[in-house]
Amino acid sequence: MFDLPDNEILPLSKEHVFWTWSAQAKVNPIPVKRAKGVYFWDVNDKRYLDFNSMTMCVNIGHGDERVIKAMQEQAAELPYAAPGMTTKIRAIASKAVADVTPQKALTKVLFTLGGADANENAIKLARGYTKRHKILTRYRSYHGASAGAMAATGDPRRVAWEPNLMTGVVHFLDPYRYRSTFHRSNPDVSEEEFTRDYLNHLEEIILYEGPESIAAILMESVTGTNGIIIPPDGYMQGVRALCDKYGIVMIADEVMSGFGRTGKWFAIEHWNVVPDIMTMAKGLTSAYAPLGAAAMKPEIAAAFDEHAFESGLTYTSHPISLAAAAANINVMKEDKIVEHAAGMGSALRRMLSDLGEAHPSVGEVRNIGLFGILELVKDRKTKEPMAPWNSSSPEMTALRKYCVDNGLFLYTHWHTVLIIPPLIITEAQLKEGMDVLDKALEITDKVASR
Repeated sequence: MFDLPDNEILPLSKEHVFWTWSAQAKVNPIPVKRAKGVYFWDVNDKRYLDFNSMTMCVNIGHGDERVIKAMQEQAAELPYAAPGMTTKIRAIASKAVADVTPQKALTKVLFTLGGADANENAIKLARGYTKRHKILTRYRSYHGASAGAMAATGDPRRVAWEPNLMTGVVHFLDPYRYRSTFHRSNPDVSEEEFTRDYLNHLEEIILYEGPESIAAILMESVTGTNGIIIPPDGYMQGVRALCDKYGIVMIADEVMSGFGRTGKWFAIEHWNVVPDIMTMAKGLTSAYAPLGAAAMKPEIAAAFDEHAFESGLTYTSHPISLAAAAANINVMKEDKIVEHAAGMGSALRRMLSDLGEAHPSVGEVRNIGLFGILELVKDRKTKEPMAPWNSSSPEMTALRKYCVDNGLFLYTHWHTVLIIPPLIITEAQLKEGMDVLDKALEITDKVASR
């Protein structure tokens, strides 16, 4: 359809594309030509094992013909309808999403274009429902790059754009066991006490800020790029109890952790908690088309029965994206992908543990399902990270370069290595990637104290 020689893709892109999250003069992207399953190929036919699901989103793997066919058929039948209209696929997709939410309790679905505007609209819903303004979020969080979602973000990506962001956000600390602020002198504190201390911290902030002013607590159910921080048992239940106690809306950001990533449809189900609003994107369509959603309890939606919800998007409920979502959910059910991810989580845990034992630069490993991380350190006793806060290091740069040069595509963030492959990955394919990573860790081992 569009003719361009392979060798012109990279130079033409460098000439005309403005790149996000990048210093423009330093960009050197992989020119991708095709993808299938857990692999993709560049224009030179070099194969890469995708250990990051591209952008933590291709959950069902690349090139599934069932999803592609559904999108093609929808494009032929009806490629677009206005936001105030409805369509067959809008009815089907909204029910499909509602049916996989925790306990099928989030029965109303607002479709957006991605995760950031899903979180933006969740905040609007919470503020409209409670008539309050403040939003509490965690420091080690990322909720999107639009003005409201970036304000909610706790990590340093927010700082570059301050103070010109949404007002009313208050941040609090994550229950991060490996680097716990409250337990440096007592790292062996019981899980029960650890959980209680972080819930007490949150409640203290609620009281300082004034519960009557707080609309919502917005949290990634499992922290994503900021560390794959898995909450201890009792923490999510405790947050739910605090929200109930003070009339605060609980918003679970499942953009990265949803749709099977952790071995459940949604990560929050590991703790049998039902949020009031849940946001999603990425694995919602496995990135075959752009789509996000904010699913909510009926009482949240009912607050707008008699007055308008003053927000909207030209492409809300875009039929082609909805066809991708409905087909994606069907594929996950038919192929038991969520169950497969749960089973592969055990294999990943074993492989991560083996790497931790073999390499002195590995301070800790964590995973829940196929959501994993290696935290690299220069010294296991002091836990000095392999790269400074909000930066990289020659060792981390060299480690990632070794992986990519050897056909393993993965994401490194500061001093961590994330393992987030497509959920269809096999144990043999997982080992294939781990074997490359095993060699790459020899680079960071050279500067690690033994």
